[in-house]
Amino acid sequence: MNDDLSLHQRRRLPSQVELDGIPWLALLSAPERERAVAALLVGDAKVGDYVCRVGRPVTYWFGVVEGLLKMSTDNAQGQTMTFTGVPPGGWFGEGTAVKREPYRYNIQALRKSVVAGLPIDTFHWLLDHSIGFNRFVMNQLNERLGQFIAAREIDRLGNPDVRVARSLAALFNPVLYPGVREVLRITQQELAYLVGLSRQRVNEALAELQAQGAICVEYGGLRVLDLPALRESVFAAQAEAPVRRAIRAPGSPDAQAVMRG
Repeated sequence: MNDDLSLHQRRRLPSQVELDGIPWLALLSAPERERAVAALLVGDAKVGDYVCRVGRPVTYWFGVVEGLLKMSTDNAQGQTMTFTGVPPGGWFGEGTAVKREPYRYNIQALRKSVVAGLPIDTFHWLLDHSIGFNRFVMNQLNERLGQFIAAREIDRLGNPDVRVARSLAALFNPVLYPGVREVLRITQQELAYLVGLSRQRVNEALAELQAQGAICVEYGGLRVLDLPALRESVFAAQAEAPVRRAIRAPGSPDAQAVMRG
């Protein structure tokens, strides 16, 4: 593979395994699926590659087969605001695709990823002909609305532990991201980028969430044990909770990075 080629130039036909990871294909009739599979392409994104950028015209509806992307935009001061992450199984940009308008956000790879693209004309053909596809897109839009309402709430939260908990809950959404299931492969630094906190503060929050039984931190990722707790629980904002004192204590094992990527 030539590393100088753009992601668009590196596009290729998907393998059968990659097609099996696209959730909406199973909802199509045989003729609809045949047309969709013939049009689908995938690209192997490197870290930092842009899948789409602000102001560019929409040409594909995109999904993540493997890896992790982030959705963000830059303000007038040049500061980056991250809206959400997009883990495996997630398809995004259906609102932009429906309206055929330029992108209002950037999508960038946080790690090596496999990204699938359905050409915009095929996307609209499926909207015109497939009830199953329409239901999938409608559910996507409904879940996306709830996700961004929750994101507004997260932005106003002063408790970093709750901020991390709610951000993790969004990444474990079974409708938007069916490829994640119980385990999310993400490093501590990647999560810090998505949440908008320092790596050290994310480490503390993860240790506290693990102590409360909501998650289990594993090498290179984490397992959710209690999704409702991540979504709904309000954690006490104790400045010096026992677990936090342990984390901050010199030489404490919990002071070490728990999610090395």
